[in-house]
Amino acid sequence: MKTEPDLTRLPDGLGVLARLDGGRPLPELTAVVNAVCEEAEERHDKTVAILPSPPEPIPAREWPGDVSIQDVNRWERAIRRLERLDTVVITAARGTCGGPLLDLLLAADFRIGAPGLKLVLPVNDGHFWPGMSLYRLVQHLGLPRARRLVLWGTDISLTEAMDLGLIDEVSDDLPETVRTAVALRGRLSDPETRIRRHLLQEAATAEYDDALGVHLAACDRELRRLHHTGGPVTSRTEVPG
Repeated sequence: MKTEPDLTRLPDGLGVLARLDGGRPLPELTAVVNAVCEEAEERHDKTVAILPSPPEPIPAREWPGDVSIQDVNRWERAIRRLERLDTVVITAARGTCGGPLLDLLLAADFRIGAPGLKLVLPVNDGHFWPGMSLYRLVQHLGLPRARRLVLWGTDISLTEAMDLGLIDEVSDDLPETVRTAVALRGRLSDPETRIRRHLLQEAATAEYDDALGVHLAACDRELRRLHHTGGPVTSRTEVPG
């Protein structure tokens, strides 16, 4: 049984690369994701966590297989930890992407797909797996589109994935596109990335008046950063109580 996660540090401190084999046992995959998070959390420079699929992933439609609810809970917590990092998370996928690789793709900030990519939704005995991929599909697509996919277990072609915003870029050369994405988007990796991500997620459900205070607080922090103040600043922003 493989025990050491396959992690590689990218040149020039750009980030950490993790290769996941979707066919590995769930505890091993959880260990890889947690290892990536630990690397990202411990480093002081800007970093990007990248989780590309292996060259020819062949995940089963059934997911997660013969596991305990404790295994599922640890996996879901690891994915949640990943998507709450201060770093930009990039995924790359080719072939058939399902199971754990689909979970990672839905949790990422930037997603790259190779021509011919197909997203395979997790279905067991005709029923969609009720994990947090269901939740993230609603977050990404809205209820009507997500409902159609979940109730009918429809696979998603690359063209449809692009139209739905589940894939951000298509490339024949995934390694080179990943390197370019790291160089361009790694500059965004800092605590503000997590804040922007949170604001985007909240915007889908929060009422305007409820969201206003949080956005004003974020604007206040951004003004301080742009002004390059060296010490405490008295804010003039009045946040509605």
